[in-house]
Amino acid sequence: MSPTSETAQGGRRLVIVESPAKAKTIKGYLGPGYVVEASVGHIRDLPNGAAEVPEKYTGEVRRLGVDVEHDFQPIYVVNADKKAQVRKLKEQLAESDELFLATDEDREGEAIAWHLLEVLKPKVPVHRMVFHEITKDAIQDAVRNPRELNKRMVDAQETRRILDRLYGYEVSPVLWKKVMPRLSAGRVQSVATRLVVERERERIAFRSAEYWDLTGTFSTGRAGDPSDPSSLVARLNTVDGKRVAQGRDFGADGQLKSPGQVLHLDEANARALAAGLADSAFAVRSVESKPYRRSPYAPFRTTTLQQEASRKLGFGAKATMQVAQKLYENGFITYMRTDSTTLSDTAVAAARAQVTQLYGADYLPDKPRLYAGKVKNAQEAHEAIRPSGDRFRTPAETGLTGDQFRLYELIWKRTVASQMKDATGNSVTVKIGGVSADGRDVEFSASGKTITFHGFMKAYVEGADDPNAELDDRERRLPQVAEGDALRAEEITPEGHATKPPARYTEATLVKELEEREIGRPSTYASIIGTILDRGYVFKKGTALVPSFLSFAVVNLLEKHFGRLVDYDFTARMEDDLDRIARGEAQSVPWLKRFYFGEGSGTGAAADAGNGDGDHLGGLKELVTDLGAIDAREISSFPVGNGIVLRVGRFGPYIERGEKDAEGHQRADVPSDLAPDELTVEYAEELLAAPSGDYELGADPVTGNQIVAKNGRYGPYVTEILPEGTPKTGKNAVKPRTASLFKSMSLDTVTLEDALRLMSLPRVVGTDAEGVEITAQNGRYGPYLKKGTDSRSLTSEDQLFTITLEEALAIYAQPKQRGRAAAKPPLKELGTDPVSERPVVVKDGRFGPYVTDGETNATLRTGDSVEDITPERGYELLAEKRAKGPAKKTAKKAPAKKTAAKKTAAKKTTAAKKTAAKKTTTAKKTTTAKKTTAKKTAAAQASADE
Repeated sequence: MSPTSETAQGGRRLVIVESPAKAKTIKGYLGPGYVVEASVGHIRDLPNGAAEVPEKYTGEVRRLGVDVEHDFQPIYVVNADKKAQVRKLKEQLAESDELFLATDEDREGEAIAWHLLEVLKPKVPVHRMVFHEITKDAIQDAVRNPRELNKRMVDAQETRRILDRLYGYEVSPVLWKKVMPRLSAGRVQSVATRLVVERERERIAFRSAEYWDLTGTFSTGRAGDPSDPSSLVARLNTVDGKRVAQGRDFGADGQLKSPGQVLHLDEANARALAAGLADSAFAVRSVESKPYRRSPYAPFRTTTLQQEASRKLGFGAKATMQVAQKLYENGFITYMRTDSTTLSDTAVAAARAQVTQLYGADYLPDKPRLYAGKVKNAQEAHEAIRPSGDRFRTPAETGLTGDQFRLYELIWKRTVASQMKDATGNSVTVKIGGVSADGRDVEFSASGKTITFHGFMKAYVEGADDPNAELDDRERRLPQVAEGDALRAEEITPEGHATKPPARYTEATLVKELEEREIGRPSTYASIIGTILDRGYVFKKGTALVPSFLSFAVVNLLEKHFGRLVDYDFTARMEDDLDRIARGEAQSVPWLKRFYFGEGSGTGAAADAGNGDGDHLGGLKELVTDLGAIDAREISSFPVGNGIVLRVGRFGPYIERGEKDAEGHQRADVPSDLAPDELTVEYAEELLAAPSGDYELGADPVTGNQIVAKNGRYGPYVTEILPEGTPKTGKNAVKPRTASLFKSMSLDTVTLEDALRLMSLPRVVGTDAEGVEITAQNGRYGPYLKKGTDSRSLTSEDQLFTITLEEALAIYAQPKQRGRAAAKPPLKELGTDPVSERPVVVKDGRFGPYVTDGETNATLRTGDSVEDITPERGYELLAEKRAKGPAKKTAKKAPAKKTAAKKTAAKKTTAAKKTAAKKTTTAKKTTTAKKTTAKKTAAAQASADE
């Protein structure tokens, strides 16, 4: 019997899901008798600041939103923006005979379902409805087979939420006091930031090493063809039996790891050896052939999807999850937050059917392939991410476009390929020997690979994090040679190399690193990376994640005084503990007590939590109480060299040499987008040697005030120095005249005359026939004329001083142009976007430079520059913008109707007074509530997801 017919007999059923898009799709599968509503995410959470805490709570409970003295009871409040939705859900429930909670089947979804129960307090039968794909069969099966709410999963999620609140709300205030206001700390966020900072430290400490080798092109002397080339390229391997040093033989200090075991060739020796081999005879010394076999990759789980979408599509982790969410909600893929690589029998059958249909029976293995491996901290029993249904739609059949099409195609290819045969072939290594003119024996080596059966590679080949890496399906064919065959050296070329510092993390490689270290949950990595970018701890340079100087100060403090909290093993063990709670092997309250208060009293527990000794659950409370040992200046100071120190100040990073107010003291600001490993001693000296930006131009002949030119936050400008005692505040305050320099001016060439002219603006050009004054002014968007409320743009800044009244009147005589001015030429061309297939350019806009393909615009982020932006970075920004969708327009509120009391003021009855008073009270409460909602407290800054 179908759910629809059952409902007709059983009454009205309310189904609550998380998102409106999912509600719409599911409604179509259930039909009449079912009401499907969305909770729109969480309806209840810990308070976002003391203002949201009920009045009955005081002290620490009000600050934390958790009663740490009474078994860590959380204070949950209905979110202000969800009250209307909760009211609607209650109204729908009152008219229903059954309630189905159909939130996502993970810890967070289980917790949302529990919160719905707690708030709605249903008096009708309640069922937990779960599914991992939104198809008609899956939804109807979920209705027929509901389960009970899993309280252990709820406990685990509550513990995680309380832990993250305590961590964020206790540690973040330390950062405010000792580093900078409005910073945040988080259990996984801080560790992820530390990883990025440590990689940058490695780059700063890195010393490059130079090494040389030889490359030889050897000919067989016969005509070649695609299957049997006539020549091969080989690299020098040994000289007199000693292996020639390669990059892997050098340490980060630029020195050889094992000096006696390898031969380090410098340029002179390499060139001499090449010359000595110019006329040498060469022969094949050995040919080693091995069978090659490559098995298909496992189906996607959350992290591997994020990594591959980054490599192949240029998507950030956040954009990937946003696009995947839409695909899931619209029924195209299974649930996208999963740690599993397992496929159901239905999915395996669907994939195998498409292998046979699209590639033929030769590509189908005899038995289905099973992928049972999971990451250690797997929290749910979902399938891998795959196309939904018992028959996979090919990408062409979906009707999808843009980013959704590209991501679906990636998932579809990976899933189908996972059920195909291995790729097979041969790998060959050829060694070529010869003797140089000075008697040294040399051996070159070349390796090749031929694929005789492509197997799964016909459908899919995984990308690589290293852009120079060779992909699995790349063949390297060598000539068919045998041991003893003579070869002629067509060219012997010396080649110089330099070791490179470790590559910075990208979103994909950081996700991979966090997962390998078992830190946090894979489903949260996208939000973690988004948080550290939004907080300014990390910025992007191309696809690389670069730590800011601010993050160096934050990590420095956490490492020195909260060592355990950012220790990688400690964080992974916490994840294990949370999983034990989810499995019912540990209890939440005792665990939280150990974490917050420590095993015992006194300083021992706190010291253990901070310095890395003892139990991994020391007392956080005691640790954040005594802050006297933290030297704020020391925490934010980093030596550069030559007596120069970088400091992280409240208004950004700067360098200085010597003590403030001491003789010879120097100070200079550091560009906020400078990568830390680029702050060398030489560059620091340049910054200190640069003019400070304060140029004394002379005295104003009228006022006698000194005029100076400065370099300010928004560019160079001129201003006057007012006499001492001039009131700066109050009703008699006097503001100094100030003006920005024209684009054609610079600090080192501006004159007193220039400054006085600039400060004379706006300039009165004259009046029109009606006596209305026309002025020339310099504004945020350039020079313009102003007459009353009518403004007209000027073509150059010089016109501000040269335009005559006649010219101004002629401009105003022309009809005012509506719409946009002529488009500016692009600043840079990046190529063709792989999604829209339109040319992508960088343009200068009202709010700074942006990339556009003519359809989508995306502003450049901190760390991006017009000069350095790559095509891949441009495509990534556009992909992220498309994933967000168009900005929502806020509907304008209709003006409030005039109250009847105003029209009937003469009739001052008691009833009218009461009505007016009631309205006033309500209005005041509404205004206060709006202000409270809008005004985020500093405590909100501390709340960081993990």
